[in-house]
Amino acid sequence: MKKNRRQFLKNASLAFLALGTAPSILARSKNKAGDINATCNALTEDFYGEGPFYTSDAPFFSDGIIAPENEPGTRLLVTGRIQTLDCTQVIPNTELDLWQANDAAEYDNEGFHLRGRVLSNSQGFYSFETIWPGKYLNFNTLRPRHIHVKITTPDNPEVTTQLYFEGDTSIPGDPAASITSGPFDATHRIISLTNNGGVLEGTWDIVIDGEGILGTSDIHLTNGMIYSVSPNPFTDELNIYYGVFKPSNIKIEVYDLQGRLVASIKENHLTSDKYTATWRPQMELPSGVYFCTLKVNDLQVHYKKIIKK
Repeated sequence: MKKNRRQFLKNASLAFLALGTAPSILARSKNKAGDINATCNALTEDFYGEGPFYTSDAPFFSDGIIAPENEPGTRLLVTGRIQTLDCTQVIPNTELDLWQANDAAEYDNEGFHLRGRVLSNSQGFYSFETIWPGKYLNFNTLRPRHIHVKITTPDNPEVTTQLYFEGDTSIPGDPAASITSGPFDATHRIISLTNNGGVLEGTWDIVIDGEGILGTSDIHLTNGMIYSVSPNPFTDELNIYYGVFKPSNIKIEVYDLQGRLVASIKENHLTSDKYTATWRPQMELPSGVYFCTLKVNDLQVHYKKIIKK
């Protein structure tokens, strides 16, 4: 099986050397006026495509936990939103089909170990927890750590790509991860990670073709934003520090992974200023990942991922 993997990578690498200019399968991101939006980058396919180790019909994980609790390796948590091509809306019910190598850089090709599907919720948020994948040799060099992803919105064809991680020393020499322009540009699929109590955490907002609902990315720059939340993870109390940039009706709400409203923390008409809100959740609130959102005049403009211990 390792021989087959090396042969696939060899064929793909040779094809890369002969790669000419090819049209992207995705439109460049534009705002509503039709101008190119430099801050909104459409998802690209990965140069290696699906690769030789995809298995269809992986199980769904409603809690987003793909790796068993006792899985060897460093835990990895990735969260984000699925957004439309102009980044003015979010897309619910988008499927992420994920597969990866284990800590020893081996794939399970007989079952569904470290393979699974998750859905973005009604607010466009998604989350998955797994382990940091191991590296394997591609001839004389190591492939960077990566997670394969097929992304399918409810009304558009799937896009197959790979997610990489900032600071990986194998990226510059990798034929796929090192591409910085064109239809296989990997630049915006290399995400930064922070270490939170031994768990690596990253954010990946995915921009893809599809029909969305209200919710944006950069509109917070002119309306309001959540500066920080602390402590995070939290147990009994969470402090939310936010700013309002013009007089508006403000709501601060918390949603779970299924998109259900967990708490409405504040609802006021506020003037331009900085504010603090404190949330003391009910004791029976389960531990896990939640999303704290700021709504300005009923439009969701910003969010922070929060973790209940």
